[in-house]
Amino acid sequence: MVLYGTAALALCMLVGMLIGDVLGLAVGVDANVGGVGFAMVMLVLVSDWLRRKGLLPKPTEQGMLFWSAMYIPIVIAMASTQNVIEAVSGGPMAIIAGLAALTAGAALVPAISRIGGRSEALPPMTEEEKQEV
Repeated sequence: MVLYGTAALALCMLVGMLIGDVLGLAVGVDANVGGVGFAMVMLVLVSDWLRRKGLLPKPTEQGMLFWSAMYIPIVIAMASTQNVIEAVSGGPMAIIAGLAALTAGAALVPAISRIGGRSEALPPMTEEEKQEV
């Protein structure tokens, strides 16, 4: 079931990287600018759209949910391969931008956590559902 979501992840990743490369060229930087972020947002939007339209079979939905949960660690692993030393030696702007993003993200946690209402707990899994996992 996990393999079903892999094609959607790969497609979103390729399109996101293409957008990041084009954006990098547009701003005059010889680098990918936000391609992984575009891919992550695209994966969330595509999976939500397919789910709302009823075009997402159960195994595919479970595979996409798996990849949605795994995406952040994968992004962190990919981002760790970037050359941090060169970014920092490029000037203090990289450090300032990183600190600004960190501060904004930390400040938005309470606001984002209030989105949506309280919901009921999920019912316990049946034996059939446990075997599928």
